[in-house]
Amino acid sequence: MDDSAIVRKMLADALRSESDLEVVGVAADPFVARDLILQHKPDVLTLDVEMPRMDGLTFLRRLMEHYPLPVIIVSSVTQTGSRSSIEALAAGAIDVIAKPGGPHSVGQVGERLKRAIRGIRPGALQRRAAMTSRIAASTGPATLGRASGLILIGASTGGTQAIEAILTRLPADTPPILIVQHMPAQFTRAFATRLNTVCPMQVVEAAGNETIKRGVAYVAPGDYHLMVEADGLELRTAVRTGPMVHYQRPAVDVLFQSAAKLRGVRRVALLLTGMGADGADGMVALRQANAVTIAEDEQSCVVFGMPKEAIARGGAAHVATLLDMPRLIADSLLPPKSQTAAAV
Repeated sequence: MDDSAIVRKMLADALRSESDLEVVGVAADPFVARDLILQHKPDVLTLDVEMPRMDGLTFLRRLMEHYPLPVIIVSSVTQTGSRSSIEALAAGAIDVIAKPGGPHSVGQVGERLKRAIRGIRPGALQRRAAMTSRIAASTGPATLGRASGLILIGASTGGTQAIEAILTRLPADTPPILIVQHMPAQFTRAFATRLNTVCPMQVVEAAGNETIKRGVAYVAPGDYHLMVEADGLELRTAVRTGPMVHYQRPAVDVLFQSAAKLRGVRRVALLLTGMGADGADGMVALRQANAVTIAEDEQSCVVFGMPKEAIARGGAAHVATLLDMPRLIADSLLPPKSQTAAAV
């Protein structure tokens, strides 16, 4: 669904070239799309948020209320497009892909779209909705008290809602958090801005060479890898270019591998919903370095790819739903109880 005939043809042609994918319809506006959805009952919908007659965000919200199905946003990287795309992810879309900007980007967009579609599991949206309702009905933020250390989060498809669900249940003075969410450049800043408005702690897009502070979450900027490095007694962010890892930049493995090299720092790493294997090797390295590693349970994943790989490779010390993760984070970072306290 896109008001540009050129974009519709590009995306449809890319998908039609695959024997396991079928394009059942294309639409130039939400009203045509509504009729096609009722007629064909598609498994997935791609959606541009900047649309005529009715904007894509309004259409998405109505769709999720009356006929929920997996939606992948294909949007321009303008400031308006990026902000609207992040709002669409908060409203229930599962992924965002930058609209093709030239002949060389068409193939990259097509390949990413194919991977995203193939990774979606039947019923995933309904299970995530049920989990979100349980989280909303749960008690307030986890109590971290004197907890210290470093929280690492990696996610891909479906990850924006998962990250928000976790961060909104952590306190404002939480230990520092480093986040890699697979997302194109220009979209990550809008994502960090949204999280900053709804989460207790401060959320920023990492700029690099920042002293990591308590009460702040740092989101990896799109098209750059995020790492954490020791600088004497301090920890600093590092933002760098470099080859893609698992087709991604930023990549979860790059962050996790850098954190595995730290010494004398409590670390807890979460690997959330997403396609592929990014983060699995990093989880193994972190577990071998005595960090606490937690993979998202299949029950709450939109795409059970990255967590599944980490579990299969022995990288996950715990497997948990989003509902249980704040408690596990607290248990992992709080100082051990003294012998006397334990006896009492």
